[in-house]
Amino acid sequence: MLIILFLSLLVSSVVGTEKESALPRLSDTKAVEAFIDSAEVVVIGFLEGEESHGYQELVAAAKRVESVSFAIVTEKEVWADYSLSSGTITLFRKADNHQENLSLDDAKKVETDGLVNFITINEVRYITEYNQVTAVGLFNSGVKVHLLLFANRESKEYTKLKEQLAALAPQFTSKLLFVLINGAVKSNSRSLGYFGLKSKDLPRVGLYDGDSDMKWLLPEGKISTVRVQEFCQSFLRGELKEVPQAGVEPKTEL
Repeated sequence: MLIILFLSLLVSSVVGTEKESALPRLSDTKAVEAFIDSAEVVVIGFLEGEESHGYQELVAAAKRVESVSFAIVTEKEVWADYSLSSGTITLFRKADNHQENLSLDDAKKVETDGLVNFITINEVRYITEYNQVTAVGLFNSGVKVHLLLFANRESKEYTKLKEQLAALAPQFTSKLLFVLINGAVKSNSRSLGYFGLKSKDLPRVGLYDGDSDMKWLLPEGKISTVRVQEFCQSFLRGELKEVPQAGVEPKTEL
């Protein structure tokens, strides 16, 4: 009797572990769209099943990247709606309405570390903190205009400003990417210097246009949602091109 009870508990434990390690399945396009819409960044494995190449590594990556939701789609009819025909791990993000695909057919070996790196690099959000890893995803985005919040993490206004701009960012989806640059990090001093700023000058808001390599600073004063919103709109209307660039010494006539 005790042996039967022990075996029963053992089986229950194994089944429970399998359930915990399984990723949710999305059965149709409607479910996929709802899942994508549920968060700023999601990852979906378009795989034939749990025995597929890359599935176990995707499960392991999901446990390590807790900030992102994961799921799988096994119905190939649904794959076609996302222009996919073979096993692929895809990251969807709202900030620039982007779909980043990692084809498993092109990868002879799939490693968890590689998947974690793929996700971390491309995890661009409504407001993304700039560092050596996120810089890759930011500059690879099709959106080349960055609204920059320069602030020192330890300052009292840091969290409030970050939340304030994160709430504003969805209005500029696919037009501008909102980026947070921590002025207290030594490696970011070059970014500050590019705008003619030093850590003691923060917080400030700037805007960088990667296509024209032009940059501007929001004039000094309170960083309010209304002012930042108008600053962004001024750029989109083409009005900032008439404004002197940040960090550029004015030319003087001899």
